[in-house]
Amino acid sequence: MATTPDLSAVLDDLYALLQQRKGADPSTSYAASLYAKGTDTILKKLGEEAVETVIAAKNEDPKALVYELADLWYHTLVLMAQRNIAPQQIAAELARRSAQSGLAEKASRGGH
Repeated sequence: MATTPDLSAVLDDLYALLQQRKGADPSTSYAASLYAKGTDTILKKLGEEAVETVIAAKNEDPKALVYELADLWYHTLVLMAQRNIAPQQIAAELARRSAQSGLAEKASRGGH
């Protein structure tokens, strides 16, 4: 029976690879090509993946949804790496939020 990969390790490894790809040749690396095209291209791709994720969820195909969620997470990590936001920062924010009820957390954000 295959073991399930450790999510934290996978995200950390992918983030480290994406950081390395910032300096790679855009003709040899998809991530490097996104970085070379700039933030607007990264954001456009992230938006496309978000829409594709919503469509997959509406179609109720679990395999397609997993595929699209993986694309969405990948492109989110590309943006995070571009902005030097480590996965641990997101984990810390989620941990902070989980320490209180969702309604209380939302109310504490005010205008966000």
